[in-house]
Amino acid sequence: MPPQPPEATAQDATRKHLLETAGEVFAEVGFRAATVREICLRAEANIAAVNYHFGDKERLYTAVLQDTCRVALETYPPNLGLAAKATPEQRLSAFVRSFLLRIFSEGPAARHGKLMAREMIEPTGALDDLVRENVQPMAAMLKSIVRSLVGPGASEETLRLCAMSVVSQVLFYHHCRPVVRRLYPDLKFGSVELEQLAEHITQFSLAAIKQLGKARKKRGGK
Repeated sequence: MPPQPPEATAQDATRKHLLETAGEVFAEVGFRAATVREICLRAEANIAAVNYHFGDKERLYTAVLQDTCRVALETYPPNLGLAAKATPEQRLSAFVRSFLLRIFSEGPAARHGKLMAREMIEPTGALDDLVRENVQPMAAMLKSIVRSLVGPGASEETLRLCAMSVVSQVLFYHHCRPVVRRLYPDLKFGSVELEQLAEHITQFSLAAIKQLGKARKKRGGK
């Protein structure tokens, strides 16, 4: 590839800096309270730069959600790099562990979790694209893991309920952290604690899912 002209490189750098700065602002105050003026002020960019690179605040926010999701998934992919021959138990463990790491980590990889927490309270139009492009594939992955564990012939409802129960355990510790901290002031969410929590959620979920599979067999697979 021929080298890019200096002006193109500068424009790419400005766009990237706006994305990073906007991610900080949106994570701090949410989409509705954030202003283009504040974002450009922090980024030390001309206020017209947002319109030039993204069009408006809504499209900037959509780009931020997509970019932070990409960073989070690249840093902690749902399969954590497991080999294709990994067992369903290993795949579930990786899914749970990567999920916890994405929402509890610090730095750029954690920004997406903060933005998504705000989206749960005040959803925006950007959530539709994010669910379709990123969340649905991960949901399908988790459902396939559950299907392997509970056995063939499980209903879609059973797969959905099991998958959502796994996700709910992870999200509880993030979304309910203010209450959890008041109930258990000494509880921490450092790397060691997250590994222990990932192991607990995995084993708890495996026991429940496999028990459902046994119950189905007793009922003749119904």
